[in-house]
Amino acid sequence: MSTLHEAMYYEKLDGKVRCDLCPHRCIVDNGKYGICSVRKNVDGKLYSMVYGKVSAMAMDPIEKKPLFHYYPGDYIFSLSTVGCNLKCLHCQNWEISQAAVESQYLREFSPAEVVDLAISEGSKGIAWTYNEPTIWFEFNYDTSKIAHSKGLYSVYVTNGYINEDPLKELSKYVEAMNIDVKGFTDEFYRKITSSRLEPVLKTVERAKDLGIHVELTYLIIPGLNDKIEEIDRFTKWVYDVFGENGIVHFSRFHPDYRLMNIPETPRETLINAYNKGKENGLNYVYIGNLWEEKYETTYCPECHSPLIRRNGYRIKIENLTRDGRCSVCGKRINIKLRE
Repeated sequence: MSTLHEAMYYEKLDGKVRCDLCPHRCIVDNGKYGICSVRKNVDGKLYSMVYGKVSAMAMDPIEKKPLFHYYPGDYIFSLSTVGCNLKCLHCQNWEISQAAVESQYLREFSPAEVVDLAISEGSKGIAWTYNEPTIWFEFNYDTSKIAHSKGLYSVYVTNGYINEDPLKELSKYVEAMNIDVKGFTDEFYRKITSSRLEPVLKTVERAKDLGIHVELTYLIIPGLNDKIEEIDRFTKWVYDVFGENGIVHFSRFHPDYRLMNIPETPRETLINAYNKGKENGLNYVYIGNLWEEKYETTYCPECHSPLIRRNGYRIKIENLTRDGRCSVCGKRINIKLRE
């Protein structure tokens, strides 16, 4: 397989190119890479240098993504490449997000081979995860298109830093997304991720309008994005976009990469965020990395019966009909179930 694959979404600029895949809109000199470190100007054309290059693959519970309301209980074929269009100081997968294209452990696959692997593993879908999927757009787009034709679904676990046109094209074949909203101030985004908040919020809104199933993750980092006023603004915004059916996963931070000096998130901070989301009208709020069943269980918003109990990645569906209603009170639940 060729290591050069011409990129989608770019413009030629007298020897330079401007990448239009994500909001950075990098202007790239000949022989140089964009901020993602995987899209390169070669003689006035932009190429993806990671087309088909895989850093990791595994069968994961879909709850690990986390997606709690999209085929709960499924195991999904998951894979990644290297690189990222953000530079998060707290990245928990920095070994691949900051790795070079020349990494020796990358293996090459065609889109059809990935789909065949997923099917052979018994997966009903493919998850683009571990590092930012947007930066190898061409490969996961081609693969998701084939997967769709064979009845497999595709999901993105993403930072949401993607422009409108590629997102629209992607929505033809990607059915679900977990989007990180990493904080709710532009100062946080600029200082901690080397990006901006507003494009991420736009992606969330557009994904919802395009009919993609969206769940949001907010990793709470002590001293950086944990103020209850910020959580309050965030959860009110989620309600404004999705209404009561918005799905939020507050996640516990642990020291990693370049933020080793910050302690893990206190339990009380996570509980306060959970309660704030509920107070602001959200029916589906969860806490990740705390490993307490109460805060991972899906409850009926009407009668509060437990519908899906979770203990880590083990789940038990109860009080939930096949067509997604609470069997106790009949309330319609915002969830997609395996038939």
